[in-house]
Amino acid sequence: MTEPGAGSDLSGMRTYARDMGDHFLLNGQKTYISNGINADVMIVAAKCAPDENLHSMVLLIVERGMEGFERGRNLDKMGQKAQDTAELFFNDVKVPKANVLGTPGKGFHHLMEGLAEERLIAAVGNTAGARRALDIIRAYAMDRKVFGRPLSEIQNTQFKMAELETEIEIMEVYVDHCVALHNQGQLTANMAAKAKLQSSEVQWRAVDEGVQLHGRAGYMQEYTICRLFTDARVNRILAGSSEIMKYIIGRDLFSQKYSSPLD
Repeated sequence: MTEPGAGSDLSGMRTYARDMGDHFLLNGQKTYISNGINADVMIVAAKCAPDENLHSMVLLIVERGMEGFERGRNLDKMGQKAQDTAELFFNDVKVPKANVLGTPGKGFHHLMEGLAEERLIAAVGNTAGARRALDIIRAYAMDRKVFGRPLSEIQNTQFKMAELETEIEIMEVYVDHCVALHNQGQLTANMAAKAKLQSSEVQWRAVDEGVQLHGRAGYMQEYTICRLFTDARVNRILAGSSEIMKYIIGRDLFSQKYSSPLD
């Protein structure tokens, strides 16, 4: 989905596909695409040309080797170095009608159907990452000596860890609740946005506190908490930034259909 001028706001997408009868002609570019270098098959979202409806899109299955399809740079990221993230370019790529996913013109709706699940998946990973950070901090604090005693015996450390433990456990309960609702087909976009927003913010506080409690060691790549810190930063952006999640939640809060979870 993501392009140089379009991320969370899909209406800014400029990649387009023109119906040529037996195939679609695809033109445009994408960026920040996870696994873009290694992927043999990818689903490309494109606007239906010349349809003026901003939400009229088609999902096309583009395969390695299709003429006009090129990969750009393997982008140099802050963290998550093991995963390639690429630029993709489409210049008059002929995509056969057999490679259309879903219904042409309904691509936007197909994407919306999967976004709540994507954000729940992100929330699960974020929450697990926060728990992993807490475990690492705990082990380090029990081993590290400060003023002749373990860092874990200092009240500031205990208070910081108590706050994190409480936030993470509450987050785990909410995410488990969302998973149960998703399995029943009842997960809403609003609930998924809350899970994604809060889990990424809790994870960020956990890894940031971890670096702080590690001291200078936390700034060194040889320590796991340093790598967790740089890897986690993107989680407040991917699958919809924290700001977009707040927009979704706030918009629902003031809508006519809003009802309190306690009603």
